[in-house]
Amino acid sequence: MKTAKEQRIKRHMRVRGKVAGTAARPRLCVSLTANNMYVQFIDDDAGRTLATASTLGADFKALNLKRNVEAAAALGKLAGEKAVAIGISEVVFDRSGHKYHGRIKAVADAARAAGLKF
Repeated sequence: MKTAKEQRIKRHMRVRGKVAGTAARPRLCVSLTANNMYVQFIDDDAGRTLATASTLGADFKALNLKRNVEAAAALGKLAGEKAVAIGISEVVFDRSGHKYHGRIKAVADAARAAGLKF
């Protein structure tokens, strides 16, 4: 039997074999830990991170939100606004092996509302 973490990593590697970001359409990668959430826009061709947002950032901390679905939506909105500000309009979504549910879905929906196309 594999642990839940090992199963998630296996799913993540399977997704990463199919999803890659380019300069024209970077990869929106959502990472979750027990306490924090991270969103990155990655150009895999160049090996560069183009923009980031996380619950540890000063702009997020100013919102005084807990680490729940509501906070994930706020983080997705912040990330979407940062991406649009630097000229990113289309992305490919990388859920990092997590189910498209709860906080992951909230980040994706808020990023779409901020102007990103998946």
